[in-house]
Amino acid sequence: MKKHLIALDLDGTLLYDWDTLLPRTVDYLKALKNQGHTLVIATGRPYRSSEPFYRMLDLDTPMINYNGGLISWRNNPDFEEVGHYVNRDMILAIFEANRAFIDNAFCEIKDDIYLLEKREDIMGLLHYFNGAKLHVGPFDETLPSDPHGFIVVAHKHQGQHIEAYVKKHYKNDILVRNWGDEYRFIIELYTPKTNKGKALAYVAEVLGHTQDEVIAFGDGHNDIEMLRWAGLGVAMKNAHEGLFEVADVISPYTNRQHAIERFLRHRFEQKK
Repeated sequence: MKKHLIALDLDGTLLYDWDTLLPRTVDYLKALKNQGHTLVIATGRPYRSSEPFYRMLDLDTPMINYNGGLISWRNNPDFEEVGHYVNRDMILAIFEANRAFIDNAFCEIKDDIYLLEKREDIMGLLHYFNGAKLHVGPFDETLPSDPHGFIVVAHKHQGQHIEAYVKKHYKNDILVRNWGDEYRFIIELYTPKTNKGKALAYVAEVLGHTQDEVIAFGDGHNDIEMLRWAGLGVAMKNAHEGLFEVADVISPYTNRQHAIERFLRHRFEQKK
């Protein structure tokens, strides 16, 4: 059987919920790993909140975090970490120009968090654990260098103003993404170099896999480039509608219905 690189988004894809990876999923993916397949996590999360699942799966591969903004392989001292960052001065200018529309905001440099105002309603987004350091205050005072990205929590019904401003003034330098659904008031700013597709292509090359050997699973708008690049891109039933246009396969199951396990069992057992 051909050995594949299997790229796994976390939230809404591999995980049952925010912090649960089901034992049956762990057991099956470990079995595939033991058969010679390669597993790689590719997520918008920071390293610190992805690492527990990396350990559960006994992985020994690079990890893609911040949607490709950081590629690290911390148990391989020979691997040179890859980081992409948005320009600090541009971020500060965007923030000041749109201050009237902004309720709160934060950004990260590796596992350091820079937060405008520490309030209970935002703490759940910060992944403030597992070695994270929190810096609170005005960004022009606390932010020391370019961050991986910038997350804006807009006032209700005000996010579109920030999106329009960035697209008008920074279209060649900074991209903007609305998280959508229940998080539609959250606006993410990031560099054009940052996307999971480019990151996965790099990791596949490092690990010696060709594009046609890559199977990628995702559910969010941030997975579009990854599913488009992969030899086989699989969207969850619960995916953002943008993924349905680029996916090779749309699973009839959601992340809560063991979509990844069901798909891989069907594919690999057919090929035996």
